[in-house]
Amino acid sequence: MRLLRSTLAALAATAALSAPVALAAQAGTAPTSINIPHERYTLPNGLTVVLAEDHTVPRVAVDVWYHVGSKNEKAGRTGFAHMFEHVMFTGSGHVPYGTQDRYTEGVGGFNNGSTNNDRTNYYEEVPSNYLEIQLWLEADRMGFLLDKLDSAKFVAQRDIVQNERRQRTDNQPYGRSFEILTSMVLPESHPYAWPVVGYMVDLQKATVEDVKDFFRLYYAPNNATLAIVGDFKPAEAKAWIAKYFDGIPRGKPIVRPTVPAVAMSAVARATYEDRVQVPRLYLAWPTVGDDSEDDKVLDIIAALLAGPRTARLTKALVYDQQAAAQLGAFQATSENFGLFLIQASPRPGHTLTEIESTVDTLLDRFKREGPTADELMRAQAGIEFGFVSGLESLIGKGETLLNGAVYHGDPGYYRTLYTKLKSVSADDVKRVANKYFTAGRAVLSVVPPGKPELASRAGESRKVTVAADGGHYLLEGK
Repeated sequence: MRLLRSTLAALAATAALSAPVALAAQAGTAPTSINIPHERYTLPNGLTVVLAEDHTVPRVAVDVWYHVGSKNEKAGRTGFAHMFEHVMFTGSGHVPYGTQDRYTEGVGGFNNGSTNNDRTNYYEEVPSNYLEIQLWLEADRMGFLLDKLDSAKFVAQRDIVQNERRQRTDNQPYGRSFEILTSMVLPESHPYAWPVVGYMVDLQKATVEDVKDFFRLYYAPNNATLAIVGDFKPAEAKAWIAKYFDGIPRGKPIVRPTVPAVAMSAVARATYEDRVQVPRLYLAWPTVGDDSEDDKVLDIIAALLAGPRTARLTKALVYDQQAAAQLGAFQATSENFGLFLIQASPRPGHTLTEIESTVDTLLDRFKREGPTADELMRAQAGIEFGFVSGLESLIGKGETLLNGAVYHGDPGYYRTLYTKLKSVSADDVKRVANKYFTAGRAVLSVVPPGKPELASRAGESRKVTVAADGGHYLLEGK
């Protein structure tokens, strides 16, 4: 990711906050709906445009989503989507390298991009009088990037991506854990089986022609959605959009990968020896993606289990038993697939086996009883606060509108999402917990070098190692 900043970090650092989102509520009650006024239309070449005016401050955000991520790659040819995120900042046909920074950071704004399994985004926020130049910059790299992409630029960015992998995954304590868990749950050919950053061996094999072919297919206007949020005049913005984007030709039709459902019939246990001093336990269950009604319930379950000191697992393991020094739970959601993870590190004198046993006991009770009304209310309130807080910035609004437009065909999907969050019941929580928290799961113990005995139920756990080419993981006996 460019400049090593994630989208969330960029949102948190945004200094200019937009006007409060319209919250509809009766006096003295929590809001029942959210409204972000917006307009959506499509150009003849297939580019979808979303406009949302907000004249609170004289700033404007431009955000472009390309509906392509690591899911669109193939086994053995990974890392292309993320690599192109970097390549898109190296200059294009009429924009020399460094020009974008000069007209964003140089005028009091910022720009960045990110890649995940399903989409790649590029965004800028600047003073309002620089909107036209931002649209020109985005249009030029959409339509003319390949004019200036040569082997030297490609190799430089490939080296940067490889170093990013070394820094964030290969040489990061516990950095390989999520990749290993994914490999334990998914077959190698599954579209969500490989990491977004790619495997080192695949990055090394990639050529400039490979990346150009990837660009021609996926970086076309019919696979992109442009959002403008902030202080602008719609008629003026539409004229500039037509001026700079209309001439970019539509790309070929895109066939989305088939994502098969995943279920585990039994527990899979593995132990990975990492350069760490404290062991850590990971439990992972295959769940569902953003396209499922159950996804938001799983988010609430994560809040019920871990986080504040009153959450079920946190209270028991961190405070009451003081067996865990660190604990977390979350639903890792992609467009068409998800993993629910629980992770914990023990305090001195306690073991991963002990922690796993306690988690199992508490989950069994949770599945039988479900949450209390007070627990559910607090979990929903925390997620609601995060949801609404994310709409304070211009980029946050843009990302919310784009999420709905790209994944659900409706920029206003946030209203449906908000309603679903508010309407989750205790029965929903019990149903979803019993559906997904089954015996079929992955259990990974990350332990210090030479200490496999520290793994949870070590006698049943198989050793996992990194293949010599760095391209996948090898499980003992498999």
